[in-house]
Formats: sequence, C-alpha cells, structure tokens
Amino acid sequence: RSGKLTPSQVAKNIIAMLEDCDKSTPPLRAIVQWDQEQIMLMAEASTARYRNKCTLSYLDGIPVCLKEEFKVVPYHHRAGTVYLGTEPETEDATVAKMLREAGAIIIGVSNMHELGTGTTGCNPNRYHKIPRNPYKPNHFTGGSSSGSAAAVAAGLCPVAIGTDGGGSVRIPASFCGVVGLKGTFGRISCHGSLPLSYSTVSVGPICTSVADAAIVYSILAEPDPLYPYGLKQPKATLSDICAPDLKGLKLGVDWTFFKACDAEVLSICEKAVEHLQSLGASVVEVSLPEMEEVRVAHVICILSEMRDFLQPDFNKHFHEMNLDTRANLALASQFTALDYITANRQRTRSMRFLREIFTTVNCIVTPAVASTAPRIYESDLLTGSSDLSFTARSMRFMQLGNFTGIPGLVVPIGYSTDGLPISFQVMAKWWDEAVLLRIGLKLEQFRYQTKKPSIYYDILA
Repeated sequence: RSGKLTPSQVAKNIIAMLEDCDKSTPPLRAIVQWDQEQIMLMAEASTARYRNKCTLSYLDGIPVCLKEEFKVVPYHHRAGTVYLGTEPETEDATVAKMLREAGAIIIGVSNMHELGTGTTGCNPNRYHKIPRNPYKPNHFTGGSSSGSAAAVAAGLCPVAIGTDGGGSVRIPASFCGVVGLKGTFGRISCHGSLPLSYSTVSVGPICTSVADAAIVYSILAEPDPLYPYGLKQPKATLSDICAPDLKGLKLGVDWTFFKACDAEVLSICEKAVEHLQSLGASVVEVSLPEMEEVRVAHVICILSEMRDFLQPDFNKHFHEMNLDTRANLALASQFTALDYITANRQRTRSMRFLREIFTTVNCIVTPAVASTAPRIYESDLLTGSSDLSFTARSMRFMQLGNFTGIPGLVVPIGYSTDGLPISFQVMAKWWDEAVLLRIGLKLEQFRYQTKKPSIYYDILA
C-alpha cells in the first residue's frame, strides 16, 4: 500500500529464487511446476490495482502455491504421479479460482506424496523427487502436502493450500515449523481436487503465522454449489480471535493420550499448556474413548475410499506407481464391505462422544506430531520409503480430526536439541475454527524465538 514495493518486484524475486532452489544441492523440490509468464501476468495486474487503489482483498498481490492435488490452470494435474495429468489443466479447482478472484499470485503447484498415500512426503519419481525440510535438508518435510509446507517454511510464499485426510496439512506444517489449519469437514471446497477419500479429507491453508491462516480461512471458507458436503455450513466468523486473554476457555486434555510422544516433544507441549493457563484458560481432564478403534477405523475408511477411487489406476498403472503406494493400495484391497460398515458405525459413536465432550470444554489440545521430522536415507531417493510404524506414529494425534470431521490447528512452539521444529495442536467442535485461531495467536506468544531455516529466501529483499 505504501508503494515501497510492488507485487511485480516480489514476483521477479520469486522467479529468481525458484530457479535457484531447483539448482541448489540438494534441490528444495517444493514447487514442482511453475511458469514465469503466468506469475508475471498476475503480478502486473495486481500492481496496477494497487496503483489505482482498487485492490480485491487482503490477499491481493500475495504469492501462494497449491498442492498438486488441485487443478490449477495451466499446470498438469498429476497429484504426485507420473501417469496422471498428461495434458495441461483447462479448469481451476474452486480454491484456485477463489484465490485468483482475491488477487493472489499463484506461483505454481507444490510437491506432494504420490496420491497422498503417506506422511513423509517421500516421492522418488522423475517429476517430483524428494522435497527437503528447510530446517534440515537431510530430513523429510512430512506429507502428503510436503511441498506446500516446504515452500512456506523456505519463504517462497507466505501461504500454501493443502489437503488433509490423515494429517496431510498438519504433519508437514509441524515438521517444517509453520502453521497448518485443517478446516471442519466441508468448510472449504474440495471441488477440483482429486477425490481420493471423500469422507476424511478437508482443505486448509499452511501459513507463516496464525493471523495469515485466519485471513486465508476467512476468504476460502464458504459454501460452494459444486461441493455438496459444505452447503449447509454456518457462516465462518473470526469472533473474539483477538481477545486479550483466554479467560473462560476450557481446554480438554486426555493426559494418557497426550503423553504418548517423544520426551522432548512432551516437555515443551506441557509448558505450552501452562502458558495457556497463565492467560486465563482452565484445563479440564477429559477421556477420549476408544482411540485405538478410531485409529483402525480411520485407516479402513481412508484406504477403502482411496482404493475404490483408484481401482482403475491400480489395474492400469500399477507399475508406474511408487512402491509404497502399491503396498498401501494392496493392503487396502484386503478390507471388506463389512469392515467399512463397522468403521463407519465407529465414526457415529466417536462423533457422539465428542459432542458430549464439547459440552464441557471449548477445545481438545494435544502435541501435533509425536516426534520430529525423520531423516532421509540414500535408498529413499531411489526406491522411496515405507515405514508403517512411523506412519502410525505420525498420525496418532491427527486421525480423530479426520475421522470425525472436527477442525484442527497446529502451531510451532519450539525446537528439538537437533534444531527441528516441534508443534502443538488444538482441535475444536465442528465449525468452531475461530476458537482455534484465538488460542493459536496466544501459542505464538509462547514461542520465544523463531529460528531461521537453513534454506530460506527473502522474497521482499
């Protein structure tokens, strides 16, 4: 607004940095498709709007990227594979369209775990390669919205859009030390993203700060006639998010569940709870029942739905898929209709338990991920990585939100002795994203420093 900087200048910086990060050793591999001409067109249009004082929204001129799971003109809709999206896309997903209408500059599409089937972000195929964690390039970013989190952490853009069916926004955001919001199921339109699992996936922003996440959420959270699941949603509000304290808020903690994480993660997360209490929130001990049943039922639901959608791909493109994708889809083919029905009965039970819990507390707090980002080994670069015990552990605090559709926010709160980010998670009742953002803003005050990642680009320089 001051005119000291224009979107066109920022766009030129980003283009130079995209060229640089592809050439670095190892390459960052956050943004896998970008087009200089497209970026400059959007930036110049935004620069003209600022000059004429007729900007479209708070996002006008702001660089964003979208996970490759979304259709974004004119890029290939590959969803992390080598066989999908053979032709450039001619139609935008709803979120891409909304970002354009808000004046945002789409700098490209970001890397992802192939077909969203894992939580490391490891994707060794020729179009994608393995995105690197900006804090420690020999560690994974987390997945499946891997490139989205890496792009934000590395400073390439302050906003990226991901999808979350089993922690796919929140895990990479946690591992890369940025903010990740999974909206309530149906809150932000999934239209135009690959419909991998229709009952567990929510869309959400990955951002540098909670305030940025609130802005993006306020622009994207509305009913879309093309996406039936969110049509009857209540209006999204940001009420009270800037309240000076947390007086009157009750935080639900199931300590047995909370403590099932690495010692370093636990120690800092317990201190974060004390910080929230010092601001007036009270801690109420709750019991989250049947969490092992939730874990198994969520896996049955997400894998059965993916296997159903990907049946033709599994038959036709089996040999073009990464090894871990084949293993996961083969495992999924062992579930029966009876398993799927039983899992959905568990969902009804779990939603009823949560409804009761949310009559006594405003939110449920947990660590975000039980450990920090794992190392990348040489063999991962060639054949990929499959470690089901890590997958289960990384999803431990994530699955409840995907299974029941409640929203969740992860906020970085500190670092391990190795310098890897550690994050905290807040979950609330359906449609109550505002309380998450309110608590998230206060969690940011708890983080006494923000360490600069070892891979970092200053796009305003």
